[in-house]
Amino acid sequence: MRDVVVAAIALAILSATPAFAKPEYTRKTTKACAFCHQPPGYNLNDAGKYYFDHGHSLKGHTAPKPKASH
Repeated sequence: MRDVVVAAIALAILSATPAFAKPEYTRKTTKACAFCHQPPGYNLNDAGKYYFDHGHSLKGHTAPKPKASH
């Protein structure tokens, strides 16, 4: 049983995608961390993926429209 738990923890650690959020990104973009990251674990949302895929630039990115509250 212990081996299974250790293996599960090791798999979780090895399969986690590292986050490369840096304070200079917030200064550069003037956006809060939540603009590109979603909890838990600071996974990238669509804006974060765009930023990463476009050489750490939001140029050309259009913000998603807010969802209706009703």
